[in-house]
Amino acid sequence: MKQRSLGRCGIMIGEVGLGCEGLLGKSDAYVNQALDTMNKAGANGIDLYSPNPQMRSALGKAMRGRRNKFVLEAHLCTIWQNDQYKRTRKMDEIKAGFEDQLARLGTDYLDIGTIHYVDAMDDWQMVLDAGILDYARKLKKQGIIRAIGLSSHNPKVALKAVESGDIDVLLFSINPCYDLQPAGEDVEQLWNREKYKDKLVNMDPDRARLYESCARLGVGITVMKAFGGGDLLKAGQSLAGVALTVDQCIAYALDRPGVACVFAGAHSIEEIQASLDYANATPAQRDYAEALASFPRINWKGHCMYCGHCAPCPAGINVAEVTRLLNLALAQDNLPETVREHYAALPHKAGECLKCGECEKRCPFEVKARKNMAKAKEIFGN
Repeated sequence: MKQRSLGRCGIMIGEVGLGCEGLLGKSDAYVNQALDTMNKAGANGIDLYSPNPQMRSALGKAMRGRRNKFVLEAHLCTIWQNDQYKRTRKMDEIKAGFEDQLARLGTDYLDIGTIHYVDAMDDWQMVLDAGILDYARKLKKQGIIRAIGLSSHNPKVALKAVESGDIDVLLFSINPCYDLQPAGEDVEQLWNREKYKDKLVNMDPDRARLYESCARLGVGITVMKAFGGGDLLKAGQSLAGVALTVDQCIAYALDRPGVACVFAGAHSIEEIQASLDYANATPAQRDYAEALASFPRINWKGHCMYCGHCAPCPAGINVAEVTRLLNLALAQDNLPETVREHYAALPHKAGECLKCGECEKRCPFEVKARKNMAKAKEIFGN
């Protein structure tokens, strides 16, 4: 499986990883088989948000003797109380829960220690005021966590956290339906069917700004809810009105700027394998562009999805990549040096555009690629 760097922290993680929810209530043998399946496929990323003690212990047993084969994103601020999950902002509970987590997992470090579920501005302020971020900084300094993460469903809150400079990894909900919805503090509105009854046009600008900012700042993105809880895979339940495949959902998420890994939800070994098989999927199997263009109430007109349908360019320009770098540049008042360097490394520049329009004929979203190439030449100088 192809690996990607998790932004500036430099942790290498497979493009597809495993979300933990499907491990709840499963036997030690099942959890061990799940990790065996990951190992065989070359996958290494695991997201562990649940504080369920049985699951933590089962995962710890399964990792025994091979801890270094996995990139573990485990969460701060989740505890097990009265036989159920609880999110907490109380420091004594956070510390006790974290220590319990390390003990049950049988490890003395986490690759990513993620501050759990911050969807409101007031809550982000609480993370600062209650000493939670300070605690995460201390753990990182001690080497107990390698990177500080944060999970959110709200692009405005996530961007505020990312711009603080302390967050190395963002765990965020990404799929073609949620990306249409505006920022909000009620996560359940993302799958509220009433929100999808009227015509929707293009990606929410706050979400686009978040992804581009993460890419620019070197904040790695890991993805949750790529399948929308499984609804996007079923025609009768899909919020888009059209079913997508596992490969299409994963490819869509991985094409967003800054994304390194999709944590796939799965409730059986077969479902785990289906997601891991993305590594061997053909370009045709991964292609989501025509499916998105067929959504009955959703219009992506004019918005580049970086899908690559514009290729091949007669001049050899990677039109999708030039457009991605252009959007990163336009998101800032000044051209970031990292963006300039990535553009400079391209073998063919926007200035080589022949203005033939072949790319525009192939684009399912009617993106004005020639206009984008002219703008890129203006900004980058060639």
